[in-house]
Amino acid sequence: MTTLKSKLHDDLTAAIKARDELIASTLRLTLSAVAYEETAGKEARELSDDEVLKVIVREAKKRREAAEAFDKGGRAESAERERAEGEVLAGYLPQQLSDEELTAIVADAVAQAKAAGAEGPKAMGAVMKIVKPKVGDRAEGGRVAAAVKSLLAG
Repeated sequence: MTTLKSKLHDDLTAAIKARDELIASTLRLTLSAVAYEETAGKEARELSDDEVLKVIVREAKKRREAAEAFDKGGRAESAERERAEGEVLAGYLPQQLSDEELTAIVADAVAQAKAAGAEGPKAMGAVMKIVKPKVGDRAEGGRVAAAVKSLLAG
């Protein structure tokens, strides 16, 4: 078992013993998503830590989107529950980049793209190819794309 997956299992056991329903249910759903990912495809396999991390990122994004949908629907209590679950999952994610750090990385990538001859809004793809490996899972794709668009436009 990978170290991240075993950490999820250990934390689930601790949450059940502590009778912490929020953490226990969140980790159960996340481990279920990991198990589904392991059995998806033609044959079952063990996920690496990076693959487990991608599942956690995807689950955290689902929680954020659900919270926004509940807010729009006027269901504040459900939105608050989704946000709380998102906070539990955030503890397993790498430290997110600040806006200043993200802007610095994007500005460097825009300069590289301009040096290669790509300019204006059409350079979006070239800049994203440079930025994405540097950023990894430390910033959400939508946030990165917004930063790239603003620097390319301005």
